[in-house]
Amino acid sequence: MVMMGETWGQLGSVIASAMFVWAMFQNYFPHQLRGRIERFGHKLLSLVYPYIQITFNEYPGDGFERCKAYIAIKRYLAANSSARAKRLKADLVKDSESLVLSMDDHEEINDEYEGAKLWWASSKNIPTSQSISFYPREDDKRYYTLTFHKKDRDVVTKAYLRHVLDEGKAIAVRSRQRKLFTNNKSESWYGYKRSMWTHVVFDHPATFETWALDPKRKQDIINDLLTFSKAKNYYAKVGKAWKRGYLLYGPPGTGKSTMIAAMANLLEYDVYDLELTAVKDNTELRKLLIDTTSKSIIVIEDIDCSLDLTGQRKSKNEKDEKKEVKDAEDVKKAKEASESKTSQVTLSGLLNFIDGLWSACGGERIIVFTTNYVEKLDPALIRRGRMDKHIELSYCCFEAFKVLARNYLDLESDPLFTTISKLLEETKMTPADVAENLMPKSAEEGPQTCLENLIKALEAAKEEARMKAVEEEKLLKAEKEEKLQAEKKEKEKEQSAEGANGKQTLVNDVKENGVNA
Repeated sequence: MVMMGETWGQLGSVIASAMFVWAMFQNYFPHQLRGRIERFGHKLLSLVYPYIQITFNEYPGDGFERCKAYIAIKRYLAANSSARAKRLKADLVKDSESLVLSMDDHEEINDEYEGAKLWWASSKNIPTSQSISFYPREDDKRYYTLTFHKKDRDVVTKAYLRHVLDEGKAIAVRSRQRKLFTNNKSESWYGYKRSMWTHVVFDHPATFETWALDPKRKQDIINDLLTFSKAKNYYAKVGKAWKRGYLLYGPPGTGKSTMIAAMANLLEYDVYDLELTAVKDNTELRKLLIDTTSKSIIVIEDIDCSLDLTGQRKSKNEKDEKKEVKDAEDVKKAKEASESKTSQVTLSGLLNFIDGLWSACGGERIIVFTTNYVEKLDPALIRRGRMDKHIELSYCCFEAFKVLARNYLDLESDPLFTTISKLLEETKMTPADVAENLMPKSAEEGPQTCLENLIKALEAAKEEARMKAVEEEKLLKAEKEEKLQAEKKEKEKEQSAEGANGKQTLVNDVKENGVNA
């Protein structure tokens, strides 16, 4: 027992001495000399330590994009670690129906591949410098470390790592949850753990089958989308980035947002809802693009309202035609107005975003713009090559009504359909308004009641449109009469002035004749 105590005492002394020497080395050795000593120590260690280590960082270097190898390894280990690791992390998935278990930080598991034994370790570096700022500069830097015997180098580097990456991708396909993203303000982009986008699970129920549109137009859109999704080699052949732009325009309530959801469900793509007013400048816009994934739809809704992008070229032309402002007060006001803008994204920056060099980062992307007023948009923004397909979504037609009747009332036909068809030809009503009238408001309301409600709404809209037309006609007639009265008064005034001038000329002639006599 005494000898055991002495052994522990000697061991403690050795550890204390080692810690003292290490502290002296860290504090007083020059960095250049310290680096050489460390390299020499690693060489000596490699002579007696037969294992090799490979590190996979979550964010390599100063890159904006998360390492794809790290993501694939994380999925692979999550699928294989639940039965081996002693410490696990649990994450909730869709609708809280199940849990996904993965390795906790600083945990290690072993793996085996073609006779080679391997060890995976999950680690993170906690920053030594402490920040008292509300937005700290640094965050935990996570990484995986793979350790294996040097005799298995060829097996690991040539076969095992490829096996891990392929398995990780396959797991992602099998368990993929489509997501709806929205961009954060740049204040949330700090540190190593970037959060440019916030997401929720995308489970919108809209499909092309339930979308109210003429079947022929609908099929044309479906064929276009499916052709794009399978055209990777074709786009590479013609030298174009694998992306496609869709411009959806029409009155409010005509199904633009519903179509985007149907597109995502058809192709099984993620959706990125880009809020331009939260983007500070063009550089941030590019960073957001880089942080999106393939198989995604990037949406800018109501682009004519998002930023003042429509009049930039016009104002520039007007500025060229006018003289430069020399007044110092006007210059100051212009500068203050520019600084007060929350976003400095320009038309040029947006054009480069959808069609410039940066748009080729990644592939299989669809960019969608929606607007209620297509005439307000700059032609350069919506030309072919940027917005490749223009789709007008207008008021409800009879074919779209039949889709809605089938969706809401389970009706394929009814005697009232003839009346509704005639009214839809005479009246402008959006699919959203038609759907609202077809929706039962109580348990007592059946299909017939809903159809009658729609007929009443259509007749009311028709009467309202007629009264509005009468009012507009009266207004135009009043303006025309007012214009005629003004022209009549102007003509009488001119005639009066001409009469006065004639009288004055006659008086002058009489005076002149009298003087001559």
